[in-house]
Amino acid sequence: MKANIHPVYFDDAQVVCSCGNVYTTGSTKKQIRVEICSKCHPFYTGQQRFVDTVGKIDRFQEKIKTAAVKQAEIATHKKEKKEREERRPLSLREMLMSQK
Repeated sequence: MKANIHPVYFDDAQVVCSCGNVYTTGSTKKQIRVEICSKCHPFYTGQQRFVDTVGKIDRFQEKIKTAAVKQAEIATHKKEKKEREERRPLSLREMLMSQK
């Protein structure tokens, strides 16, 4: 292996969670800060909890509302199109086919 190209590896790197949990692991960084860990993650604790990072939940809920409005617009557009289709006059071919 080439010398002086690999990062320094720390066997005793600390991982610090925002809930206060601290554990040791190996890493190229001496200390790692995380927002959520296995001690406080909803999957492991069984508790319903939203972890909002920079408004991601709000943006997602806004997208849901926008999608619902768009779907309603599409449904009304399809309904109007179907009504226009039913009101249109028959073509000559359709008239001749209906006589048989």
